[in-house]
Amino acid sequence: MPQNTPVKGHGRLTKAHKLSLAGVAGLGAAAVAISLVPGGGQTTAADSATTPVVYSEQHIKDVKASVTDQLAGASLKVEAAAAKQKAAAESGEKKDAAATAKQKASEEREKETVSRSSERVDAQQVAATTYPDNLDGWIREALSIMKKNDIPGSYYWLHKNIMRESSGNPKAINNWDINAINGIPSKGLLQVIPPTFEAYHVAGTKKDIYDPVANIVAAANYAADRYGSIDNVDGPY
Repeated sequence: MPQNTPVKGHGRLTKAHKLSLAGVAGLGAAAVAISLVPGGGQTTAADSATTPVVYSEQHIKDVKASVTDQLAGASLKVEAAAAKQKAAAESGEKKDAAATAKQKASEEREKETVSRSSERVDAQQVAATTYPDNLDGWIREALSIMKKNDIPGSYYWLHKNIMRESSGNPKAINNWDINAINGIPSKGLLQVIPPTFEAYHVAGTKKDIYDPVANIVAAANYAADRYGSIDNVDGPY
């Protein structure tokens, strides 16, 4: 490159020249600075991006308060949900307890009803099986057993045949007729021979030919088989 050659008469800068150059440089720097600042004295986006943000103590307090409020609100919601769930559980338990109590009361009432019914049945059975120990009671008890076993017969004809055969004596025995001659005398209220009593004995009565009820029922059973009913018997049979 060609070297700078001092101009004649301008080999050195005077003090006036230096001052002039310094002034020009200052004005140029000022112009550059002004051109970088937009009208109105506002900074550019680049300046704001590089400028650090400064938060005041009040801003921090406000943020903390907001967060605290949000946490408190969330806590209240959780507590409300828990309380609601607890109330629902307690309500369910109360309903279950009420249902259990109702079921238990129903079962107790049913037991009492069954017990009362059983007592009535027992009382009826006692009343039904209690008869006076006389001819009237024997005939009535025999009729009850005959009814259960579908054996026909009436009080009137039973009583009539008994009075003709034994005069109402359950220990009566015939020692003079053909049966007696054959060694099988007639016995009891309706004068039944032992083989006939054995053949027509009704379960539930005593196996004793002298027992008045057993004798009546066996004789009525025999008469029903041979004559259709004891009511059809009006003489020796």
